Amino acid sequence: MSGLDIFAWIVLVILILTVIVGFVTLAMLPGKIAKQREHPQADAINVAGWLGAITFGVFWPLALIWAFTKSPLQAMANSATDPETGARSEGAS
Repeated sequence: MSGLDIFAWIVLVILILTVIVGFVTLAMLPGKIAKQREHPQADAINVAGWLGAITFGVFWPLALIWAFTKSPLQAMANSATDPETGARSEGAS
């Protein structure tokens, strides 16, 4: 084996490792975003992200969008408090 063959094998191994790391990073992304945003269905979003990655991107965009959406309970909780002071508004009980 010549030096060029060894160099080609090294490049091939680095390329394969880069693809695997990129795949895992993208698969974990919706779950990480959902946990950071304290989404109530973060575990389901994590599973959907991995399933989407395994099925070559079928559900992955949906999981990513789902990670950024607010649930109705979060929307109601945010509308009941004043964003500047954190105090509850007069209309909310």
